[in-house]
Amino acid sequence: MKIKKSLFDRVFSGVNGLLLLIIMFICVYPMIHILAASLSEASAIASHRGLLFWPKGFSLDSYGLVFENPYILSGYGNTILYVVAGTLLNLVLTTMAAYALSRHQNRVRQAVMLGITFTMYFSGGLIPTYMLINNLGIANTRWVMLLPGAVSAYNLIIMRTYFAGVPAALEESAKIDGANDFTVLARIFVPLAKPVIAVMTLFYGVGHWNAWFNASLYIQNRDLLPLQVILREILIQNSTQNMTTSVEGFDKMMVAETVKYATIIVATLPILALYPFLQKYFVKGVMVGSIKG
Repeated sequence: MKIKKSLFDRVFSGVNGLLLLIIMFICVYPMIHILAASLSEASAIASHRGLLFWPKGFSLDSYGLVFENPYILSGYGNTILYVVAGTLLNLVLTTMAAYALSRHQNRVRQAVMLGITFTMYFSGGLIPTYMLINNLGIANTRWVMLLPGAVSAYNLIIMRTYFAGVPAALEESAKIDGANDFTVLARIFVPLAKPVIAVMTLFYGVGHWNAWFNASLYIQNRDLLPLQVILREILIQNSTQNMTTSVEGFDKMMVAETVKYATIIVATLPILALYPFLQKYFVKGVMVGSIKG
């Protein structure tokens, strides 16, 4: 049965729809501008002013120049390694810790959670952290991108909340049949926690993909730098000389601008392509713990 809406309801819905369209445009337009500029001819972009919704001319020269930079390819490889290895390490440690801290028979779980929560508000600071990294001997190695942030306290609390909602009867029946804690975790909790694990994969994966601060502090070997540090050099320090050596004079300045846009697209496209596969789990996962019954 179709319910007839009042005039106020129709106006309210229309205004909401309009506001949402405006917000969507504000969020999406920067990416449209960058994509259109990266596909445009350098001379056309240099003379263009105002909004840009489609390429001015069409050229893929900027993308060709981007991949001529050897550090772009090595940075891509390093970033993919850090994302895959780091996310796997994060998920394993976070899942195991969340399971242990969600079990009521664990008498020290409240004290441990208090200590973990404390780290969300207070830290040792940058200088003590730098000294610790050096003393551990992981500075200027790949481990410095994996170990310091191996477990996020916020993500651990989300997963612990999800595990705490799993009926205790499932665990008890499995242990009566002879299952140990590792079997219970792998055979019962992990399959039931697919939505929250998908969300954790997205959170950790995006975090590793965008990570640049630790690399800029602790890594001096350019062969180990992730893509985001190379991108930062190109965008902030205007370091495009490795990609425009074949261009002369004023044309070099114009091409450098389109190269920056192309570099942004190259750096962000993979992580944007990953999101649609996890989107169906995203809403369900982030709502964990929001409803109590």
